[in-house]
Amino acid sequence: MAEKILEVRDLVKHYPVTRGVVFKKTIGQVRAVDGVSFDLHRGETLGVVGESGCGKSTLSRVLMSLEPPTGGQVLYKGRNVATLKGGELRRLRRQIQLVMQDPYTSLNPRMTVGDLVGEPFEIHTEVAPRGSRRRRVQELLDLVGLNPEHINRYPHQFSGGQRQRIGIARALALRPEIIVCDEPVSALDVSIQAQVMNLLEQLQRDLGLSYVFIAHDLSVVRHLSDRVAVMYLGKIAEIGTEEEIYERPTHPYTQALLSAVPVPDPTSRSQKAIIRLTGDVPSPANPPSGCRFRTRCWKAQDVCAREEPALVQRRGTDHPSACHFAEVREIVATHEA
Repeated sequence: MAEKILEVRDLVKHYPVTRGVVFKKTIGQVRAVDGVSFDLHRGETLGVVGESGCGKSTLSRVLMSLEPPTGGQVLYKGRNVATLKGGELRRLRRQIQLVMQDPYTSLNPRMTVGDLVGEPFEIHTEVAPRGSRRRRVQELLDLVGLNPEHINRYPHQFSGGQRQRIGIARALALRPEIIVCDEPVSALDVSIQAQVMNLLEQLQRDLGLSYVFIAHDLSVVRHLSDRVAVMYLGKIAEIGTEEEIYERPTHPYTQALLSAVPVPDPTSRSQKAIIRLTGDVPSPANPPSGCRFRTRCWKAQDVCAREEPALVQRRGTDHPSACHFAEVREIVATHEA
């Protein structure tokens, strides 16, 4: 097993709900991330998947120290990220970089590509001396498949896929060890998505990068990830290897997600058992007691309301699942065309 490069322990991020304009009063909390734990190993891709509003993007911001955690720890090589200040935090930011969801709004339209990709060197001057920065930017553009001669162009002169490559080049500028990808292909066409995903795979092989890959598209996550964590309402419902999650899901929520994925083979569609969830997703400001999925779960019993299920491996399963009644379920019966 490779070295643990990032450890997340009982991570919590709550946002206050206030009332009033002049005299604000806190009347509650939005539990965006509420007790998330996982490890990331060197050279590994951990996929984080779930519905919109489950806390994926909040998790990415806390991992990057863009927002302080309410509780828990984010440990980079054993050091608690939340306790770092000043120069220590600035040096840490070299090692953990972010690729954002929208490849256009994440780039300043008034700056050239050369200035955008080279901007990190203005803060971390030790990475690239001033005289070598232009050459270094051109090398980064070439690394992500862009023409180095386009260094003086502006973001609006590029397509969506090219703009996302610019964002990836900027993230690589400081030679990081970890890149947090917050839905980096969700705003791109399918064919462009494949190109960007192949680029991320190639960069990982060549540079030894570790990814936290956040997305809501199950097929995208499966293509890239070594392990997958399924989030629901601020918590991890199930975590395991790509094969364990997609071939042998044990949590009812994961099973419902996978059953909704379209099957490209017409001969298999009639064999697919679709799980239709009832009810709406509860508010993160007022989550259900016990298991958060119980209000939409067909397996829910009294114990689900009384006791919150721990994320542990259950009898008859081969990976951790936060369900009292976790069991393997076959989602699709596939046949040769």
